[in-house]
Amino acid sequence: MERIAIIDIGSNSARLVISHMYKSGAYNMVYNQKEALRLSQKVNEKGILTEAAFTSTVETMKSFAYMCKIYHADTIIAVATAAIRNATNGQELVDLVTRETGIKLQIISGKEEAYYSYLGVINTLDVANGIIFDLGGGSTELIYFKNRRIVESVSLKFGAVNTTDKFKSRNEMTPAIYAEMTAFIMKNLEQYPWLKQKNLPLIGVGGTARTVAKIIQRSRKYPMTKIHNYSLSLQIFRDFFSKLRTTNLEQRKKISGLSSERSDIILAGSNIISCLLETTGASKIISSGCGLREGLFFKFYSETTGQPLVARNILERSRDNILHLYTADVTHSLHIRDLALTMFDNWMPMHGLRKGYRKLLETAALLHDIGITINFYSHARHSAYMIQNAQLFGLTHKEQIIAAAIAGWHNGVSKNYYKAHLYKEMLSSANWKVINKLALLLALAESMDYTQTSQIVTILPRQRKKQAILGICAPELPGIEMHQLRTHMSWFKKTFDAELKVELANPPVDSKHLLAAPVNHDNNKLLVMDSSQPINNK
Repeated sequence: MERIAIIDIGSNSARLVISHMYKSGAYNMVYNQKEALRLSQKVNEKGILTEAAFTSTVETMKSFAYMCKIYHADTIIAVATAAIRNATNGQELVDLVTRETGIKLQIISGKEEAYYSYLGVINTLDVANGIIFDLGGGSTELIYFKNRRIVESVSLKFGAVNTTDKFKSRNEMTPAIYAEMTAFIMKNLEQYPWLKQKNLPLIGVGGTARTVAKIIQRSRKYPMTKIHNYSLSLQIFRDFFSKLRTTNLEQRKKISGLSSERSDIILAGSNIISCLLETTGASKIISSGCGLREGLFFKFYSETTGQPLVARNILERSRDNILHLYTADVTHSLHIRDLALTMFDNWMPMHGLRKGYRKLLETAALLHDIGITINFYSHARHSAYMIQNAQLFGLTHKEQIIAAAIAGWHNGVSKNYYKAHLYKEMLSSANWKVINKLALLLALAESMDYTQTSQIVTILPRQRKKQAILGICAPELPGIEMHQLRTHMSWFKKTFDAELKVELANPPVDSKHLLAAPVNHDNNKLLVMDSSQPINNK
């Protein structure tokens, strides 16, 4: 196991994140610390960081160094951004940090900052084309990407903190301040014609973007607390900003989701977002919980493991990470996935679900047993909880909940359990019908490897009128698996209005080709099982 610490000294706050990387290639965050430094406010009129800036930064870095020691960090990557980058004595502060803590703090350029933010986003959001804005305290990085590759990027020397100070909007934003600030922001943005990419999503990174998303979630009673991949329409943001502009500092301190340390700079930060929406002609705003620090991690991860710097399939990578973190028997999970997806593909005319649901069934199948790490008993319920709260990149919030419900329901977690909990308003009756079908397919797959010995090598599902035929290839009669299949026949009949018929035959020499080969109905060793017949376990 290797431990990596990422330190980000920004204009508004400093962060330490420590992650574990395992021999399997799996990783997870184990520690997170945030300190409000406000370095952009600790710069005098000559652009020199004050003594207070030096003192607070060194004390914070000493605290970070101590935690890195406690967690036995093997690698420490520490970067400084706009406030230190733009200060005339920034390098002096960096040298002092190294002397006092032993940590080598690197000042990164605006272009580098934009690049790492892009890596954090592109590896965690399933978006092909868009514009990223990383809105910090002292700078705003803008990145236009197409086909998941950077086309243009720029770092602008204004952010939520220094814009607040420049226009003295700490308490309130009068119409005059609003007009002056807006003109300033728009003038800077208009220098970059490539920003005018109509109808692309605007992806927000940084504390201001996360805070805006959190406030709106709270105001709309959104049932999830997850910020990453939360999508806002333009109208929702405009309504939010219109109301926010009329508040003073004391009123904003009472807004749910808005921390006191950010209540004075949220007006300027929100106006920057508003101007970006106007300039880009964006179709919507997507909030990203991942940015610079995650980008630095993915660069290290790629260099260490040989994995692509930009993931080819982010859902597959994050799913694989969770699987190897929490599943002892990966072989079983992979086998269940293959069985479930084969039924999904071959019975499409019967279940009538679009192909987009396939990835949700695959997710549920791969992760259906991760709850065992908490408790074997009721592990399906634990699995569901873990799936709905895991860092599963590449799924919408609703898709993640559906995948969790599939994993839980297939083994006895009822619809009523979910309806009684947080997500009852996010799933419609149509969604529950879909979940029922997919949970049934997962239950059938689980039944076919109940002993976790892969006795059923492969399957050939087919349809014939009002009958679903499940051809099973196994070297010998899998009695326990056949019994488990029988327990789901009434569920199958009720869900699909069809009889389930199971046929067991000797496998061909090369069982890999069974899916392409018809079952031999003349084989005298064929066992046929349907809802009208008892199971012969002899």
